[in-house]
Amino acid sequence: MHTINSISEFHRLLGLPEPLHPLVSVIQISDLRPVESEIWEQFFINFFNISLKKNVSAKMKYGQQYYDFDKGTMNFIAPKQVQSLSKSDIQQMKKECGHGYILLFHPDFLYKHPLATMIKNYGFFSYTVNEALHVSVQEEKDIIEIFQKIETEYQHIDRHTQDIILSQIDLLLNYSNRFYERQFITRKAVNHDLLTRMEQLLTDYFADEQTLKNGLPTVEHFAGKLNLSAHYLSDMLRSLTGQSAQQHIHDKQVEKAKEYLTLSNLSVAEIAYQLGFEYPQSFNKLFKRKTNMSPLEFRQSFN
Repeated sequence: MHTINSISEFHRLLGLPEPLHPLVSVIQISDLRPVESEIWEQFFINFFNISLKKNVSAKMKYGQQYYDFDKGTMNFIAPKQVQSLSKSDIQQMKKECGHGYILLFHPDFLYKHPLATMIKNYGFFSYTVNEALHVSVQEEKDIIEIFQKIETEYQHIDRHTQDIILSQIDLLLNYSNRFYERQFITRKAVNHDLLTRMEQLLTDYFADEQTLKNGLPTVEHFAGKLNLSAHYLSDMLRSLTGQSAQQHIHDKQVEKAKEYLTLSNLSVAEIAYQLGFEYPQSFNKLFKRKTNMSPLEFRQSFN
């Protein structure tokens, strides 16, 4: 595993001149001429990477999947996320890289700025490549305009440069949030199918006593079954139902608990263990939060 710590080092590996600013850079994809290096076999960068790519011939391996950037797509990569490029892709990029922009900015550039905390709330930095943002022609124009403003701004560094650039990055992230929400809506039919599959997976999980012995189900478990990242699954479900994936899991747990409380003679502790809880107190707390009643009070209301 190779680590690329600085934007300057990344520029060199991409066959580009030194960046004008050490902590932020905008790159035109058509200018990329990556050097041949074993680094590309598996690497991660210690800075943020937001890219708008179109007609890119190379296939980037990101996580465990390959992705073609053949249309207008945006990807968001946080520091320390594993990537790789094959030797053939490097050769192809030397001939023709495609078009678009890459924005790089180091976490140090956000130091003491509210964005340093806020950026952690943007789940799309944890999406996988097959969950890329597909932008319309107008959306693409809006994004390119922001990239170009950032590039213009860091060419004359003064005491206002950082705040102006960070305000543009903040705008870019807010636009991206809006565009992802639009994408969830335009893919509603596909997402409703995923919701149906998620509900079936939940039903099957809680119907299988053997599975429940493994403990409480996680968002990662169901996301893996649906070939999605955990963040994407939660954001997609929230756009459809107003609830995250974790909330869906909790609802199913409480639904199953109500079934046990009304149709069985199991004790509250036994029901908690039956549902995968390690401690009955955790079950009691969740049940009361969801129903405003303790499990025992709920059972007694039926007597």
